[in-house]
Amino acid sequence: MTPSFYKEQSKFYVAVDCIILGFKDAKIYLLISKRKFEPLKGKDSLMGGFLQPNESLSETVSRVVYEYTDIEDVYLEQVGIYGDVSRDEGERVISVAYYALIDLELFNDELCKKHNAYWIELDKVENLVFDHNRMLVDTITILRKKAASQPLGFNLLPEKFTLPQLQMLYEAIYDTTLDKRNFRKKILEMDILEKQEDKDMSSSRKGAFYYKFNKEKYDSLLNKGYYFSL
Repeated sequence: MTPSFYKEQSKFYVAVDCIILGFKDAKIYLLISKRKFEPLKGKDSLMGGFLQPNESLSETVSRVVYEYTDIEDVYLEQVGIYGDVSRDEGERVISVAYYALIDLELFNDELCKKHNAYWIELDKVENLVFDHNRMLVDTITILRKKAASQPLGFNLLPEKFTLPQLQMLYEAIYDTTLDKRNFRKKILEMDILEKQEDKDMSSSRKGAFYYKFNKEKYDSLLNKGYYFSL
């Protein structure tokens, strides 16, 4: 029998809450669900789950994100730890929040039915359970800060994208309009995009060439002291 070294200490629940973000039609969306159980059954919630005895924290968040998206190798980053005594009406729960950036073209829409979930535009999110609104605000603050110095945005795009799509993504992240000429000049001067031979003909008669983000080249440049900057 394993000795109980901390038997006099209180025990708490540990959970992960995931701010899962996607990009579509020039807008950033958040995946939320209607809670299926008490407390606050039927209220809007982030996607989450509890740490299991045989899991590390990273394994738990990877499991939760995969369960709700059916996508592997998702970009994940920790937002923070939330431990106010009364944050959860059910029990004393310490939550570790992560945000995930996914390509919505890979998302399995059938999962929304399974988990009573739906995508909502960021600016239309209202009252989420517990401190989930605070987690979302903290996430957007982190994302906006890091997107200017790291190529995080490419995780929200399909493998092939156009420059107009890329600009719309960054306009959505920063909730502002960017100058088309300056944006294209700056992004192309970084020399981390590979121009493709085919075009997207859906937006105009002339069409827009597709590009791909060359992560290997970016990593190589990074090792030489190069820094992404928008």
